[in-house]
Amino acid sequence: MRIGLDVSGGDFAPTANLDGVYLAMQELSESTFFLFGDQEKITKHKSFENLDPERIKVVNAPQTISYNDHPARAVLKKPKSSIAVGLNWLSTRKIDVFSSTGNTGAMLVGSIYKSTTIPGVIRPCITSTLPTINGDKTVLLDVGSNADCKADVLCQFAVLGSIYAKHVFSKKRPKVALLNIGEEESKGNLLTIAAHELLKTQDDIHFIGNLEGRDIFSGKADVIVCDGFTGNIVLKQAEGIFSLMKKRGIKDEYFDSFNYENYGGTPILGIRGNVIIGHGISNDIAIKNMLLHSYEVASSGLAKKIKKAFK
Repeated sequence: MRIGLDVSGGDFAPTANLDGVYLAMQELSESTFFLFGDQEKITKHKSFENLDPERIKVVNAPQTISYNDHPARAVLKKPKSSIAVGLNWLSTRKIDVFSSTGNTGAMLVGSIYKSTTIPGVIRPCITSTLPTINGDKTVLLDVGSNADCKADVLCQFAVLGSIYAKHVFSKKRPKVALLNIGEEESKGNLLTIAAHELLKTQDDIHFIGNLEGRDIFSGKADVIVCDGFTGNIVLKQAEGIFSLMKKRGIKDEYFDSFNYENYGGTPILGIRGNVIIGHGISNDIAIKNMLLHSYEVASSGLAKKIKKAFK
């Protein structure tokens, strides 16, 4: 497996990224890691000395896209950036998957521009994995890339999330729910009512109806569908709960699973290539888990399965 990583991305670059690669190497013994970033800074960094030179390829990309750069313009204005070069290598199949904890908007726009959207997909989206009280995982989408959606877009999110849950998390028949303010079909706003009507007619997903906010972490659904505005609020609330527990010194096995380090990153669904986005504050543990998930997504052939489903 050829795994690409944006070494310049994230708040703790390049140290956290290089240390994360070292940790991932111990578990992905057959993979080669392609490191995109300033070659001189990477090779002279003390953490680089720990890496197996036989399994490392450094690709020089001296420019960096910061969080302040405009997402829609950054990739074009900085063609030698680690994100732009990494996405170029992915689109030309020199690597199997590309991951970054850098500018999320630039990664999303760049992925659509470089790898292009799978025909039939209206809008690619970003997911998040939430821990359930029974020890399982629930896929939530969208979580921020599409703040305003129409009913047909939410319906496609359900299909994308179902394919993801099935092939990456091994759910034979993922249960799909629509996040709403009530379980009844008549509840909700114009968007969720219209989306519900569409979702219940879809034969290629197992739609179980509406799901209220109090049941998000219950395990009732394997996939929860919502617009990106709502999904981002839910995701930030989950992160906030973990932070509050930590600040108050409350130790709990379940709430510890809210730690972003455990999940590392999440794929962009609906594009031709395998692109993984991680949290900007990722440390070495989170980077390692992002790389492990990158391997899982690429190994599952997720992008090809989505393309087949939308053909």
